[in-house]
Amino acid sequence: MTTALRSEGWTVQPSFVPSGAVSPVTLLLDDDSLTQLAGEPAVAWQTPWSELSNVQIMRFARGLALFATASGTRYCWRNPSRTDFDALRAIVVAHGGAVSHQRRRAGIIIVAVVVLVAALAGGIGSWLYHNSSGSKAIAATRNVNLTLRDLPNGWFALADPNTSVLAYIFPPSGTVQKPSATPTTLPKKGSPFAVASADFQQCIGVSAKRDRMYGAAGQEPDYQTSSKIFSSPSYGGIEAVSTTQYYRTTTMVQRDSAEMARKNFGDCFASSNVALIRAGLSVASSSIKSTNFRPATFLRGFSRGGEAELSIPKALGNPHLVLVAITEGHFEVTLGVLVDQWPTSETFVSNLSSTLLSRMVSPSSKSV
Repeated sequence: MTTALRSEGWTVQPSFVPSGAVSPVTLLLDDDSLTQLAGEPAVAWQTPWSELSNVQIMRFARGLALFATASGTRYCWRNPSRTDFDALRAIVVAHGGAVSHQRRRAGIIIVAVVVLVAALAGGIGSWLYHNSSGSKAIAATRNVNLTLRDLPNGWFALADPNTSVLAYIFPPSGTVQKPSATPTTLPKKGSPFAVASADFQQCIGVSAKRDRMYGAAGQEPDYQTSSKIFSSPSYGGIEAVSTTQYYRTTTMVQRDSAEMARKNFGDCFASSNVALIRAGLSVASSSIKSTNFRPATFLRGFSRGGEAELSIPKALGNPHLVLVAITEGHFEVTLGVLVDQWPTSETFVSNLSSTLLSRMVSPSSKSV
């Protein structure tokens, strides 16, 4: 074939054959087809553009991502270099694909911080982020979170977590976050957060004054950490992340759990976070379909969850946001899952909830 573009330095997920090479990958693109050369020695895979659907190229602050669906499987190629972006964009557009750029994240990060302060700890405050170490509480908080070892073969950590909408409501991994002593302030009236919090409070039947998730009765944890965002092509495409918070007293956790025990907490929690994601993506507000979800865990502990259809433009498949709040002792954990096939993945999400709960019951345990 006549090669219009040869682009090197890529990786691919998932592999094209079981246990196949995912790097190094070279892409050859011309008017007729896309060809992948993977591994050493290279194995070629070629498909006509007519057999590829939902082609999309995304440019980030550091690198590129190319997505395409073939024979029902969604593939993602990543490259740390942006050198070939213009040439790739022209080819993708010529074959009916979409082009996206990483959004300026200053405003979105603010949304993410506020959501986690409210949704996991309750309260709206100013936070100072810094690395901390040397504390048993900090070590235990880190140990609770989801790891790659907790997941089946075929899962991987996203090289750029900002490609996931979960990054809009979960802080980045790798740091211990500790609240400052700055007094709590109220959100601006009419802001997306104020609207979402009011909807949540009306949904579960609690006043803003007494609401511990978004309202004035919220409390701040001593420490908070997040896992990486993990992904897999299973269940039509799935991503998972967790955030763990450590509270000074178990009474604080019990009071939060009491609000989480309200009848509609799960679906109200999920729908309010979908509303905030939509606001972060500048998607017009609309009705949100949500339901409660109570994971089946094999250990005694408190857990409540909910799921809501994400329903955003150009979303692949029919993504659902699943959120599970788990509490035990000094810990509160939120598990976030973005998945296409729901409720097929219910048992899998319950198993992840059980894994997290087991570490809360025995904080010294780790993934092995």
